[in-house]
Amino acid sequence: MTSLAPALLLSMPQLVDANFSKAVVLLCKHTDEGAFGLIVNRPLVTTGRVVVSVDPPMAAERELQVWLGGPVETERSCMLVGGDPEQDSYTGMRIGEGLYLSTSPDLLRRLLEPNPPPTVRLMVGYSGWRPGQLESELQDSAWIISDVDRELIFDVEPDLMWERAMRRIGADPTALHTWRVH
Repeated sequence: MTSLAPALLLSMPQLVDANFSKAVVLLCKHTDEGAFGLIVNRPLVTTGRVVVSVDPPMAAERELQVWLGGPVETERSCMLVGGDPEQDSYTGMRIGEGLYLSTSPDLLRRLLEPNPPPTVRLMVGYSGWRPGQLESELQDSAWIISDVDRELIFDVEPDLMWERAMRRIGADPTALHTWRVH
């Protein structure tokens, strides 16, 4: 099997799962055992406080932006980092050129400081596919595959990202048909 990762998955209008409506998913891992990705255009909107546990405890001087990576295991978190883990001195899993995932407590502390790194996102949850599921969804035209674009992920407003990603590959979002895949 040929891995599709790393790639961006752009949801098509016929994908009826509300979790993925106009979603841009960074496909991080794809093997014959399934696939793993993070929705990169869903800032988490909360009406309460988000509790972040670091040891030793520290008080945050700023609000922390949290992103919903997907509907699976939303009690777990990681950080999506645009950069080089060696240069940034944080351990992490390489996704692709200049992108990696980290669970570094030191990096989490940096996110809580007044001047956090601009290309780090605290992600809760993830998107997962069992073996063959993503391939089936691709065959049903539920997703379009695109190259990874770090600037799209970190520099484009989340509510504009899906449309911008579609236009980047030459698709007109207003012209996409909406037959439904279940």
